[in-house]
Amino acid sequence: MIAALRSVILAGAMMTASGAASDPEISHKVLSFDQLDGWSKDDHGAALSVFMNTCGDFDDPDWQSLCAVAQSQTAETARSFFELFFRPVLIEDGKDAMFTGYFEPELDGSRYRTDRFKYPIYKLPREAKAASTWLSRREILTSGVMDNRGLEIAWVDDPVELFFLQIQGSGRIRMPDGQSVRVGYGGANGHSYRSVGVELVRRGVYKAHQVSAQVIKNWVRRNPIDGIELLMHNPSYVFFREVSRVSADKGPLGAMNRSITALRSVAVDPSYTPLGAPVWVEKDGAGKMRRLMIAQDTGSAIKGAQRADIFFGTGDGAGDAAGRLRDPGRMVVLLPIQRAYALLPDGF
Repeated sequence: MIAALRSVILAGAMMTASGAASDPEISHKVLSFDQLDGWSKDDHGAALSVFMNTCGDFDDPDWQSLCAVAQSQTAETARSFFELFFRPVLIEDGKDAMFTGYFEPELDGSRYRTDRFKYPIYKLPREAKAASTWLSRREILTSGVMDNRGLEIAWVDDPVELFFLQIQGSGRIRMPDGQSVRVGYGGANGHSYRSVGVELVRRGVYKAHQVSAQVIKNWVRRNPIDGIELLMHNPSYVFFREVSRVSADKGPLGAMNRSITALRSVAVDPSYTPLGAPVWVEKDGAGKMRRLMIAQDTGSAIKGAQRADIFFGTGDGAGDAAGRLRDPGRMVVLLPIQRAYALLPDGF
């Protein structure tokens, strides 16, 4: 499952476990760094650099102090910095761990409608902004409510790629002159997401293990009429905004409104993991991964203490890798020492 509808959830996210600690099913265990598989082999300097991209946004004194210390660190001292000022905390909620992946799509498009580029990327209409639930996908695309209002950011040539752009919530549009326009999440119509992959399984077209983003795209293209109708099965619709302040060599904006980094940024559930916190990822399965990442994003499908979505980068290659990822493992959050031990039950 790809992370959907990147949401800015900063309220309370800078605090640890936001009240989840009161749930009897939630457990916290403070580990030692030698209990982290592969810890000594990672590039801690790369993780420190990503940590510093967002640590200045913390408003808590504990985190602010650590961020100040981080400014004086180097790649050579990064591992010692994390080991000296943090403790690894395993937070569990009784659910199995699962890692998935997401990416930033690249679509071909134009500022103007042409015979080729005829599928619009829309800005958020004022009516949708004012309503908790607005028109469905079908109504938005067939009723004419969006016509002649100047809400088009760009036009693209593939409706199924546009559909998946909405699932990702951000992407780049390659223009005919070679320039690129980056778009980010600008709002939604308030309808719940319904999976078209699950719908294909329900119809008996595929078995559950056969469904992937690429399989769905191929089916829609082979069945253009039924394919467009399949996309209408999902009533949720995402609007965009043009993001011009992020340079082309940086990643898209995450939930902290800062650029995220391929294979170093991870989307988490901020009810359990503070946004901006270092997270040790032990992903099992094919392409086993052991590395320190930073919790810099969220997703509507990312729910649970051991649920995470790894950002793979931009373009088709990143999309292929992200789409294949659905693996078990373990996620361990690095918290300031006093915060880590404060989560333990009395007597520990």
